[in-house]
Parts: sequence; C-alpha cells; structure tokens
Amino acid sequence: MQPKAPKLLEDIRDAAAFIRQAVRGKALDDYRRDRLLRQAIERNFEIIGEAMNRLAQHDPDTSARISKHRQIIDFRNVLIHGYDLIDHRVVWSTIDEEVPALLAEVEVLLQAARTS
Repeated sequence: MQPKAPKLLEDIRDAAAFIRQAVRGKALDDYRRDRLLRQAIERNFEIIGEAMNRLAQHDPDTSARISKHRQIIDFRNVLIHGYDLIDHRVVWSTIDEEVPALLAEVEVLLQAARTS
C-alpha cells in the first residue's frame, strides 16, 4: 500500500460513517424535505469520490480492491457537475445499499495497513 493510501481510506471511512449517522432514523421523505441534510450527504459523497479518485491515481492496486471504485468516482462527478440531474431516490438507495459495503471494504484495507 502506498504511503498516501491510509489517509485517503480514512477520509472515505469518515465521510461514509458520517452519512450513515446523518440518516439514522430517517426516511427518503425526510431526505427530500431537508435541504441541509441533502447538502451534507452530497458533500460527504463528494469527499468519498474525490478521495477515491486520488487513491486510484496514487495507489491503483488498493483502489482496485474496493468494489465499484470507478462508479464511486463517477457518482461524485454527477453530484458536482450534474447537480441538476440528482435523483434523490438514487442517492438514498446508494446510502442504504452501497455505503455499508464500502465501509466494510475500507475497514478491511485499513486493518491490513495497520498490520503491515
């Protein structure tokens, strides 16, 4: 693992954990109605995507160990450049279905970095 990789993985973990915490006890309708919540979630997805992009540049072997790493970067690009195209249902399903898996994968990589 390249020297910058653990910090980038920590950034991903932190942003993903924030997203999970921010939506705890909330539903899609809460997300749709709460602009502050939406913007906080979107900002943290942007951080995840940017950190993943940097990880792919600095340590492609490590980024390749994260399933859907390319889709994560693409999702970040849509949030930033296609803000008017954002579908709240897609964001919500990403939170529900993809973020827990991402957190688990990043934890495994961080654990491996600690033991090496």
